[in-house]
Amino acid sequence: MTTIVTGGAGFIGSNYIYHMLAAHPGERIVCLDKLTYAGNLSTLAAAMENPDFRFVKADICDRDAVERLFDEEKPDVVVNFAAESHVDRSIDDPGVFLRTNVMGTATLMDACRRHGVKRFHQVGTDEVYGDLPLDRPDLLFTEQTPIRASSPYSASKAGADLLALAYHRTYGLPVTVSRCSNNYGPYQFPEKLIPLMIANALADKPLPVYGEGLNVRDWLYVEDHCRAIDLIVRGGRVGEVYNIGGHNEMRNIDIVKLICRELGKPESLIAHVADRKGHDRRYAIDPTKIHGELGWLPETKFADGIRKTIRWYLDNRGWWETIVSGEYRHYYEKMYGNR
Repeated sequence: MTTIVTGGAGFIGSNYIYHMLAAHPGERIVCLDKLTYAGNLSTLAAAMENPDFRFVKADICDRDAVERLFDEEKPDVVVNFAAESHVDRSIDDPGVFLRTNVMGTATLMDACRRHGVKRFHQVGTDEVYGDLPLDRPDLLFTEQTPIRASSPYSASKAGADLLALAYHRTYGLPVTVSRCSNNYGPYQFPEKLIPLMIANALADKPLPVYGEGLNVRDWLYVEDHCRAIDLIVRGGRVGEVYNIGGHNEMRNIDIVKLICRELGKPESLIAHVADRKGHDRRYAIDPTKIHGELGWLPETKFADGIRKTIRWYLDNRGWWETIVSGEYRHYYEKMYGNR
């Protein structure tokens, strides 16, 4: 079987590639990635040594490049991780998100239709559901929760999900969609909460926390997410959406304090900054459907996962220290410097 993984040089996509190479030796994995600021070819250095792996640099919006790759590889499966994914960046420049997340997804699915791909899997996010009140812990996102996107990012991801489901109904394309909660683990780009706090704490820099840090997220270790997607691709029902959640809700401020404790850094480094526009209050997923149909449950307890994650960033400083220089440093100053 040949699988094209788009966005495979990014955080979740690279972890998925490593999962696939380990879990299904002999299957061919082809990574298609534009290598934007969040894509890092060094992330795939170990995969490059595997004869079952190929990397191709291209934009999913480039129809000619996508067609050439499909002609060459004749994929059985396409798993689409490729997306602009940072909320703050989407507020600053929505158009880039619409192009990649919506039009890019359409380009991929058009190629899938023409080449008879057996499964197109769209990797989504729970952010398409909007948010939940902080004072109603009984409320969870299910697959029936109405779409109520809060940001240009989540709206573009909702558009991609709906387009995928429409391609299934209109054209019969064998589509599945997953919507995950907040991921954490190795290779996450250091603009996201956990790696940003680790990198800044190690450098004794301020730890910028939006507002009072009371926003709640459901944290999912990336390896558990990759295992869930693998199960959906191989056994999920076409035309269906599956929610993937970590059963681990935590306030942002508590995550930051935990990282301070683990690294032996003072909480005085925490710097509260002006809140994000339209900041969602709480995310929480009910993964009953994927558990009932495919037997999936998260295996990594947060206490173990966060320690593994911190240890990975300590052991791989060269990977992220290169990233936090240059362009990212300018972006960081723009987003946090005057707040």
